[in-house]
Amino acid sequence: MVGKGSLRHNNRTFHAGNVDPERSHQNIAYCDENIRDVYHELFDEALEKYNAKQTRTDRMIDDYYEKIRFGKQEKPFHEIIMQIGDWENTAVDSDTGKLATDILDEYMKGFAERNPNLRVFSAHLHLDEATPHLHIDFVPFIETDGKRGLETRVSLKQALKAQGFVGVHKKDSEWARWIQAEKEQLAAIMERHGIEWEHKGTHEKHLSVLDYKKQEREKDIAVLDNQLAEKKDEFRVMADRIENFENGERALQNLDESIMNEPEYQLPEPPAMMSARSYKAKFVEPLVARFKSLISTLFARYFKALDSYHRLNITNGNLYRENEKLSKDNEKLSRENENLRAENRDYKLLRKVFGHKQIDDLLDRAKLEKQSKQREKCFRNYKDER
Repeated sequence: MVGKGSLRHNNRTFHAGNVDPERSHQNIAYCDENIRDVYHELFDEALEKYNAKQTRTDRMIDDYYEKIRFGKQEKPFHEIIMQIGDWENTAVDSDTGKLATDILDEYMKGFAERNPNLRVFSAHLHLDEATPHLHIDFVPFIETDGKRGLETRVSLKQALKAQGFVGVHKKDSEWARWIQAEKEQLAAIMERHGIEWEHKGTHEKHLSVLDYKKQEREKDIAVLDNQLAEKKDEFRVMADRIENFENGERALQNLDESIMNEPEYQLPEPPAMMSARSYKAKFVEPLVARFKSLISTLFARYFKALDSYHRLNITNGNLYRENEKLSKDNEKLSRENENLRAENRDYKLLRKVFGHKQIDDLLDRAKLEKQSKQREKCFRNYKDER
């Protein structure tokens, strides 16, 4: 879950109706700092530098926390709520509830290391409600060159980008990718404790593991196809511009012929009785002026074209290599997807030959046997540690 954040509820300054106050002492508080103190710690130095550079008092920032709190671009902090199962299968006073508590505790202890750009200031594991669950509140921050705004400032999108999560579109944003990665981190810890992640909360029909992998590969291939199309368009633009240079070369050849043959670039025979001085003033000097203007223009265009040509060649080379890499990635994913299709056909053939019920029963028994062994091992380790 993604929460708006209620710090007073998280630290039990007040008790909601679904809270058992007699069990609140069992809650685990990892940290509970004042958010204003955290803002001072993160941003005061950058704020001082920013204000020192301002020449107008109306552009200075007195209180960065208040600016963010009343602004429209960023929230002062963000909260996520992590929970395993529900009251039916991980009730807080059950054995599986205690196991879920240990898993959430392990997940929380690795959170800050995984997320260096998310400053956690409030984190509580609640054990006084129906199911163990974890509230994590954090301030996302990013460090910049300070050319625009503060050197250190609040930014969820940029903080997640700095951690390697780059969005593609609104539904596949930095936030969505980061949330999925955190779910996978929790799922990995769950698996070590013998609990398998059952994907819920989607509107899509249930997919077998093979179908799911195939669907994900098809998404990757679609993204790569779009990138390839963009690179091909850029490549064509570069090719057209290089062709323009070749057209320019032909134009220079035509100019060369024009200089050699056109009357305006030739000196006429001196008319009878015209003095050398008059001939120079009337014919020679205008022709020299035309040549000077032509040469000056040609030099300017030549050096500009040469510079552009070199830059275009470098860009073109980079695009070619990038295009080649994308093609290889696409080919690899296509092969992987074809293998998944073959595995899926075999899987469907098994279902057709042995029947859906028999295959489902075999899968359920295998999963239960695996979970049972992992749970027994986990509980043995749990008791040994206690």
